[in-house]
Amino acid sequence: MASDKESTAQTEGEIAGPPPFVVWVSGDMDLDHSAELRSLLFDGVAQAPHGAEIVVDLQNSSFCDSTGLNHLLAARQFALDRGSTITLAGPSHQMVRLLEITDSVDLFGLAPAAQRRSV
Repeated sequence: MASDKESTAQTEGEIAGPPPFVVWVSGDMDLDHSAELRSLLFDGVAQAPHGAEIVVDLQNSSFCDSTGLNHLLAARQFALDRGSTITLAGPSHQMVRLLEITDSVDLFGLAPAAQRRSV
């Protein structure tokens, strides 16, 4: 039988799991950039392993209109269909406000900006 200390260490290791799959968004998420944004989000979700935590890093995006929000919501549904979740990292004040106004804030996890890892 394992001691409590060993058991706790194993449990913590299992909870940590693999690192999240990050999709980096930059620029405005609006009608003018609709095709690029949709492609970026859907390609990112498709490339992530099934069941992965997907982080959409928004630290380099300061504006989002209804078109951008609709693409985020559609990507969220695509991710859910694949057993994944989407967290929005580093959203601007405007983005958070848009999520609040549209009652969408609870549909996404919110987190600080992701850190890029050198390969």
